[in-house]
Amino acid sequence: MSAPERIPPRSVTATDPAAAELLARGELTVRGRIREASNAALYCTVTHEDREAACVYKPVAGERPLWDFPDGTLAGREAAAYEVSRATGWDLVPPTVLRDGPYGEGMCQLWIETAPGAELLALVDGEEPEPGWKAIGFAETGEGRTALLVHADDDRLRRLSVLDAVINNADRKGGHLLPTSDGRLYGIDHGVTFSTENKLRTLLWGWAGEPLPEEALDVLRRLRDALTPAGPLTAALTPLITPAEIDATRARVDSLLASGTHPEPGGDWPPIPWPPV
Repeated sequence: MSAPERIPPRSVTATDPAAAELLARGELTVRGRIREASNAALYCTVTHEDREAACVYKPVAGERPLWDFPDGTLAGREAAAYEVSRATGWDLVPPTVLRDGPYGEGMCQLWIETAPGAELLALVDGEEPEPGWKAIGFAETGEGRTALLVHADDDRLRRLSVLDAVINNADRKGGHLLPTSDGRLYGIDHGVTFSTENKLRTLLWGWAGEPLPEEALDVLRRLRDALTPAGPLTAALTPLITPAEIDATRARVDSLLASGTHPEPGGDWPPIPWPPV
């Protein structure tokens, strides 16, 4: 009698409700290292029962010390950014958990396959963007030349700019934008977020000072309700960031609702990360 044929594991995608559970409970196997990452980032597979996926594992032990963020906190901030993204309903951050792994506690995030050819950022000649684009600022391109850096006037990017304002993202670069073949857009690399000081640094300034869309205001109202002391988002963030950082997040949501506009660059912090990618 022959042995029953082994059924291969089912691949899990970012939109699968089981993705976070798989990341949290599955067995991590390291397949390689992502060398361009500034902190230790390992490409892995994660398997649990009949499911599997590719993922990124960033152990706390591999975090590079930063002068403006406490040591050993970047992984928790990445997981916290996912919790806020999930609470918005926009799902702009791939499923992310804080868990133990082969090299200790770390962030584990679902791997996202990107779609080639999606134009979200560009350098153009001239002083004004073409229709369908938003100006970021002028950049030196070498040999004394400058060009206008622009981003697409894209609803997905606009939602991400609101999320970044809420989580106080200090490093939104072009390389952190992952468009997919199904038309979705994900943002990654959220280790420098949730500071109690205003550190918003982003390429997505094209809507600065403009009124927030009603969709964004509705989302901010939901976040405000979820961030009450007994709210579900507060409970989800409590193991990941400090009480002061949760209070600051709540205050940023209140400020956005009070102003009704996209934030504008402040004068105490460089507003654009460099290099932009």
